[in-house]
Amino acid sequence: MTKDDIIALPNPHLRERSKKVGFLSAEVTQLIEDMKAATLDWEASREHEVGVALAAVQVDKLVRIVVVRNDFDNKDDHTFTVFINPTITKYEGNIEEDFEGCLSVPDIYGKVPRYSKVRVRAEDEQGREFRVTAEGFLARVLQHEIDHTNGIVFIDHIKDNPKAFYRLKNDGHLEELDYDTDIRPNSILW
Repeated sequence: MTKDDIIALPNPHLRERSKKVGFLSAEVTQLIEDMKAATLDWEASREHEVGVALAAVQVDKLVRIVVVRNDFDNKDDHTFTVFINPTITKYEGNIEEDFEGCLSVPDIYGKVPRYSKVRVRAEDEQGREFRVTAEGFLARVLQHEIDHTNGIVFIDHIKDNPKAFYRLKNDGHLEELDYDTDIRPNSILW
């Protein structure tokens, strides 16, 4: 897969719940590798962004699989952790606003409120259950991606806050968008 296989709003599949993975078949293994490849291909086309994670729904596969980059700060590290059937078992810490972007919402960023700490249960590529306690940016990433498996996109959390939307400029800086002219409630984002 390549970046061209990543679907974007207004594709209605992004609003659907993904199905649980029951059997770790060769097709599932291939999908995981394809998701990693699509994420890295997307990243290669973006000078100021890193592809940190991807949910299977973003490549139009409605199964509960998420791949998360192991090192968000190193574009040369192409390793990922795979979360199959991920579930947040506990939300903890404070709710904090920070910037989020999404491969399926091109060039739009938002200041999204998220819990600062979460506990997640998932299965690995061999079907073994594991648990993660994530804080900070990793907690944000996991909430964002698990939302995808439930048909939720980050803009859904900020649709009632007109000052929460931003656009990435060519120089890598974010500029606030004017809600009335740049973002409309009936735009392709909803």
